[in-house]
Amino acid sequence: MLKLKGFTNGEWMDSLSKQHSNVINPANGMIIAEATSGNVQDARIAIDAARKAFDSGIWSDLSATERSSYLFKIAEKIEQIAPELSQLETADTGKPLKESEFDIADAADCFRYYAGLITKPDGQTYPVSDPVQAMVVREPVGVCGLIAPWNFPLLTAAWKIAPALAAGNTIVFKPSEVTPVTTTKLFEIIKEVGIPDGVANLVMGKGTIVGNEIAGSNKVDMVSFTGSTSTGREIMKKAAENVKNIALELGGKSPNIVFADADIETAVDYALYGIFVNAGQVCNAGSRLLLEESVHDEFIERLIAKAKKIRVGPGDKPSTEMGALVSEDHMNKVLKYIELGIEEGAKLAFGGKRITSNGLDKGYFVEPTLFVDTKPNMRIVQEEIFGPVLIVQKFRDECEAIQLANDTPYGLAAGVFSQDGAKALRVIKKIKAGITSINAFNLAYNEAPWGGYKQSGIGRGLGTFGLDEFSEVKQININLKVEPTRWFDH
Repeated sequence: MLKLKGFTNGEWMDSLSKQHSNVINPANGMIIAEATSGNVQDARIAIDAARKAFDSGIWSDLSATERSSYLFKIAEKIEQIAPELSQLETADTGKPLKESEFDIADAADCFRYYAGLITKPDGQTYPVSDPVQAMVVREPVGVCGLIAPWNFPLLTAAWKIAPALAAGNTIVFKPSEVTPVTTTKLFEIIKEVGIPDGVANLVMGKGTIVGNEIAGSNKVDMVSFTGSTSTGREIMKKAAENVKNIALELGGKSPNIVFADADIETAVDYALYGIFVNAGQVCNAGSRLLLEESVHDEFIERLIAKAKKIRVGPGDKPSTEMGALVSEDHMNKVLKYIELGIEEGAKLAFGGKRITSNGLDKGYFVEPTLFVDTKPNMRIVQEEIFGPVLIVQKFRDECEAIQLANDTPYGLAAGVFSQDGAKALRVIKKIKAGITSINAFNLAYNEAPWGGYKQSGIGRGLGTFGLDEFSEVKQININLKVEPTRWFDH
């Protein structure tokens, strides 16, 4: 069994309280690791280390080329042990191995992307009327508190750590206490490549304790959080105490709109992929399927026929296409939403039960689930379930599709399926969401901005926007005519 510790100022450390928590394989309920559980004091020690390292300039004063070389080395090391990381990710999260393999490769690509980006031309110059040379430069924010979720442990760590370090910041990283295994391996790599002590620090523990301290500390200059909208609100409150920078990537209830003129086979395929990949535990999942009335019945028939064939099982089994939910608590939450949908009067068209047959009784498996005959005010339509539960809504025309799509407090992702390119673009431009696609769904790229409208968050990660998010903008004005202004001369 793995023993996981925190990492502060270049040293592996147990928590001061010596408390630990068990990390469970959701496919079989077995303990795979014992993780240290930090408290407020552990967080403060890590924050102090990051503060001291940043103020010393040991990392921020390095040239972009020097920082880049470290990030390239991290990417290489991730790739070298990718098979091990993939196996650990699957054991930790329950997702199929092929999904873990994709995530690990993408994490390496993220470090490589930012390693390359920071050596490219940057900044601005601008003309002014006075004899002044004016320019804009970007500088690191300082100490960044990074708080990650449990659904993509290594990938979301990369999405935060790579741009934060690339920009010259120091970090205090808190993984989810549910899935901390591969993040620990990443910090082993960080130590191995020789990043200076105190630059990157890892603190494990509960969000209500460690996360709260990171968000509220006046020694932390920025907090970046990915997770639920309710927790995001609490992060905002704590960060507001000293008006620190925040970046929040929160929940979603994303619409996937299918018009009658769509390529039905493609649309069905992406509807399945949009909700059942990672068992629906994806912030930008296509959890609401909006179907034009004339194609509704045919589409549902095809969708159910394919959903029945999805192979659910342990992630390390090669034939598995959908794995377990991350924990027993989360599984019970999803099952309660399914019960609620039935109580609200929605029609359960397929699935809806926990899977206990074929040796899956000790894991946290839920059938691919489909609700039809829903109403916009139902909780299953409005609230994020974060599981393999697809909600179907009908629409009559383009106008109603847009109205239904935007009838949610969230605005993370959206998709439109139509072979009429003008209509598809017209509709997608009316949807209030940050990550959108036409004739595709659930796409993500290191090169593209990631984030949403409304209660889906604040700011944009990834791409050049991700580097901007971990930077401060400074204007520098250089007087080329050094002489008094005579402003107050009489």
